[in-house]
Amino acid sequence: MNNINSGFSFAKITISLFLLISSFLNAQTPKGKLFIIGGGNRSDELMQQVLSVAELSKKDYIAVLPMSSEQPDSSFIFFKTQMLKLTANPIVMLNFNRETAQNKTLADSVQKAKLIFITGGDQVRFMNVVQNTPIKTAIQKAYENGSTISGTSAGAAVMSEKMITGNQKLQKQYSGTFDNIRYDNLETSEGLGLLKTAIIDQHFLKRNRYNRLLSALVEFPALTGIGIDESTAIIVRNNQIEVAGESEVIVVRNPKGILKSKKNNLISIENLQMSIYTAGQKFNIK
Repeated sequence: MNNINSGFSFAKITISLFLLISSFLNAQTPKGKLFIIGGGNRSDELMQQVLSVAELSKKDYIAVLPMSSEQPDSSFIFFKTQMLKLTANPIVMLNFNRETAQNKTLADSVQKAKLIFITGGDQVRFMNVVQNTPIKTAIQKAYENGSTISGTSAGAAVMSEKMITGNQKLQKQYSGTFDNIRYDNLETSEGLGLLKTAIIDQHFLKRNRYNRLLSALVEFPALTGIGIDESTAIIVRNNQIEVAGESEVIVVRNPKGILKSKKNNLISIENLQMSIYTAGQKFNIK
């Protein structure tokens, strides 16, 4: 009898442990999708794909967060004018500042949006508004619960946990180019954290940002570096990524033999993996 009871108790513990692990894994897997655009022109075809991925019902609405932009009203009007040709769903602008970003009622409106779109501009400006606020939590929860989070340019950069700011530590003046590969030169800060195993760069081929992404890979070798060109996007479904749009996506990862010179901050990498993908092609990240 004792053996039977012991076996029964062991089975109960095993089942309970299995259910606990399953619950944990499900909680860690977002139900939503990301549609990350590399900036530049957004064709009607590309934006129609955003709507298709979001799978909006008639009662769903689109929330536009324009805080990256110096001209948020103009960014919203540009987005809305295009989208009104493509959908009958309501489109609302939710333009927060540090004070209103603490409003939990407004945060609830963000969380309930089935499609959230983050405009271009300055990713640091956006994160300065939402960092450590209910709005950032609302975006994360919306993604976890099944909403699609989309963004372009700065709105692409904020998607990852490690966010490229665009600034260089060793160069005081901002430059649109990144003309070197040096250790501890790339400035990063905390993004939205929707992508935890990859780091995003945008306008990639158009602005020759290879140096910047390679610098990121040296700083964070465990991450996958994804460079998205203009008029091009990646669609993220958990760990699988599909390319959409007109140009290419560059992926770099697995750097080996990284050496950093203490004298002049120069970097050497013995080997790394680089791939180029076009519309319709897919790849996986960790």
